[in-house]
Amino acid sequence: MCIRDRYQRRVHGDIFNQQISNHKMAEIETFEQADSGASLTYPLSIGSLKKGDYALLKGKPCKIMEINVSKTGKHGHAKATIVGVDIFTGKKYEDGGPTSHNVDAPNVKKIEYTLIDIDEDGFVSVMDEKGGLKNDLKLDLDDDNEITKKIKEAFADGKEVLVQVTSAMGEEHITAYRETNA
Repeated sequence: MCIRDRYQRRVHGDIFNQQISNHKMAEIETFEQADSGASLTYPLSIGSLKKGDYALLKGKPCKIMEINVSKTGKHGHAKATIVGVDIFTGKKYEDGGPTSHNVDAPNVKKIEYTLIDIDEDGFVSVMDEKGGLKNDLKLDLDDDNEITKKIKEAFADGKEVLVQVTSAMGEEHITAYRETNA
């Protein structure tokens, strides 16, 4: 900052500050934030991807199952073909691009909860390790969903069941479970 800028701030700063203080508080906009502000995705170089990483393929959060890299061609870029499985549905997706470009990778979080109850609509009540209850998760009611069948059987048998909830891209799904000997 040059001397002239400091001088102008010193001389004109009092006028500017006075104008701001004359505004009514109701006219000043306030913004409230409901979440932590974390982004749903982050950029990741296609060339640095490896099997087991997460990436958005066709807009879906996927776990990478296979990645093939071709040699550089006459246009100078090595190309990569990425095959992944949707972390929520298990559906297979394929995408690709130059290894020097970026792909969006989802922020994936996995949390384990203790299963408390299952209602007739498939909604579950779960408790985290701090004792907080969560009631907005729903089991997949498809008859061919093995995880749902096994969770219901174990819960009906009176076993203590821990469910793993995976969250990504603003969605939460029960993706795994285990029985405990408590």
